[in-house]
Amino acid sequence: QVQLVESGGGSVQAGGSLRLSCVVSGYKYSQYLMGWFRQAPGKEREGVAAIDSDGLTTYEDSAQGRFTISHDNAKYTLYLEMNSLKPEDTAIYYCAADLIPPIYRTAIQALRVGPAAFGYWGQGTQVTVSS
Repeated sequence: QVQLVESGGGSVQAGGSLRLSCVVSGYKYSQYLMGWFRQAPGKEREGVAAIDSDGLTTYEDSAQGRFTISHDNAKYTLYLEMNSLKPEDTAIYYCAADLIPPIYRTAIQALRVGPAAFGYWGQGTQVTVSS
């Protein structure tokens, strides 16, 4: 079965950087919609960034300019490079995937739809940013 396994979370000081990885196994896909979501205590899960198999990317406003989402097709791995981290970035970060995406759905649309656009989820990795 399809599995998504995240890694790379940790604790950093404000202004620091982290790189999250998400390895996808169990299915050799070529088309995809993938995203990173985060959930802070007491808050709803929110989209951070998304990417589609055409290479188009989109970001939530607070992530724009600081975070970079990418996908290595050969390694079936999704990444999120996070720079200039802020305490408000503290959350559990989840990777998510739709491996048979609707032909009409782009990364922008997927992030706008939110969690319902993605059928596969990782277990999450904690990111803590201290001031």
